[in-house]
Amino acid sequence: MSNSLNVCIVDDDDIYQFTMVKTLKSLRLAENIMTFSDGEEALDFMLDNLHNDKELPDVIFLDIDMPIMDGFQFMEEYVKLKPSLGKKITIYMVSSSVDPVDIERAKKISEIADYMVKPITHNQLRNIVEELGLSGDR
Repeated sequence: MSNSLNVCIVDDDDIYQFTMVKTLKSLRLAENIMTFSDGEEALDFMLDNLHNDKELPDVIFLDIDMPIMDGFQFMEEYVKLKPSLGKKITIYMVSSSVDPVDIERAKKISEIADYMVKPITHNQLRNIVEELGLSGDR
């Protein structure tokens, strides 16, 4: 399976970033994988590429607890930015938190496709790509 899926991982944990990149590449689920250590870096990238759909991610795996700008702060800014985007971006909030408050807060944000508890399994990643309809037709 080969595709041009753009994946964005926003997480301050270097080991988690490394593991996600290796897994996505080994499963051949994505060609272009970008990583950011906080929401502000990711938001700046999106603003810089606002009208460049080829560079913008198809899917974002967003951590909650990060320095500078956490996942929920990123989502507040993303909601404002979304009308300017020419591309649909699917966002999964990924966290080690099983706190019902975090899960409920994420569920109330319609732009978040799902809340996932780390670590994400190979099957979950495959299912996400299949759900996006990008598993071979790009």
